Amino acid sequence: MISAPANPFLTDRPTGLPTPPTGWPIGSYATYAEAQRAVDHLADNDFPVGDVTIVGVEPMVVERVTARLTWPRVLSGGAASGAWFGLFVGLLLGLFSTGPVLAPIVIGLLTGVVFGTTFAAAGYAALGGRRDFASTTQILASRYDVLCEPRNAEKGRDLLAALALTA
Repeated sequence: MISAPANPFLTDRPTGLPTPPTGWPIGSYATYAEAQRAVDHLADNDFPVGDVTIVGVEPMVVERVTARLTWPRVLSGGAASGAWFGLFVGLLLGLFSTGPVLAPIVIGLLTGVVFGTTFAAAGYAALGGRRDFASTTQILASRYDVLCEPRNAEKGRDLLAALALTA
């Protein structure tokens, strides 16, 4: 009887795909910094931190508005970012140029300003006034749980309880 060759795709190796966390909760914290401090405390006490996972629970997207966008702000921002890129390209061209070094730098700078301003204006005009503000976005959680594999969970819980008493 001839058997079919083993399927190389059906292995027990991790595939890199997202998997739910495992372990028992040994601590819960309001901020990521507190959860990080807890895990650092475990590490400082020779705890096997390879068994520990920090899990952000109930994620939320927070968008903080930083400024109102106006045409002068958009155009000056585009010119500035274009100038930096043009300066970088001009410096590179100047390094490998056999002629005058200043010419490629100035040409790169001016070209960068023109293109940066043009692309910034086109992008802002395409929005048609629907987004007249700049913002930054963060993904946060309402709380951060520290999980530990069952074999070390009790010891981890005891160490974190001692940390809470010193705080």
